[in-house]
Amino acid sequence: MTEQSGAVTFKGKPMTLEGPEIKVGDKAPHFKLVGNDLADIECKSFHGKVRVLSVAPSIDTPVCAMQTRTFNKEAAGLSEDVVVLSVSLDLPFALKRFCGAEGIERVITASDYKYRDFGEAYGVLIRELGLLTRAVFVINREGKVIHAEYVAEITNEPDYAAALKAVKSAV
Repeated sequence: MTEQSGAVTFKGKPMTLEGPEIKVGDKAPHFKLVGNDLADIECKSFHGKVRVLSVAPSIDTPVCAMQTRTFNKEAAGLSEDVVVLSVSLDLPFALKRFCGAEGIERVITASDYKYRDFGEAYGVLIRELGLLTRAVFVINREGKVIHAEYVAEITNEPDYAAALKAVKSAV
């Protein structure tokens, strides 16, 4: 298995990411996640749409919650041809609770808890923590990655402006 040693840090400590580094121009890997209603969510469901994959360690941390709220707010002003998925290893029950409490309506929260292949496919699984690292991927209508950000320090927020610029260029 491919790994990225020291690719990100958590509170300054280097972490190892399992899986390949996804880069701009790559074909987006297939994924199968679980939604708040326990139904499967597959990437093919969003074929022909621009996809934002907002990846976070846990919805129950301040930075992850802020990341989801920010993308929800920004998505409200985007075309219906844009789908924003917030992906973590949180259980669907926790994601549903968070969405209800925070009024999250434009972001689809999805969990990799069941299949556990998203993390490796996108190179975001943190070996030392058993969580997903903070990252953002934007995928165009044709399934190509047009923006990829692995946030260097996991406790920091992603570059929202860069991700949204990529989205707007693809709509």
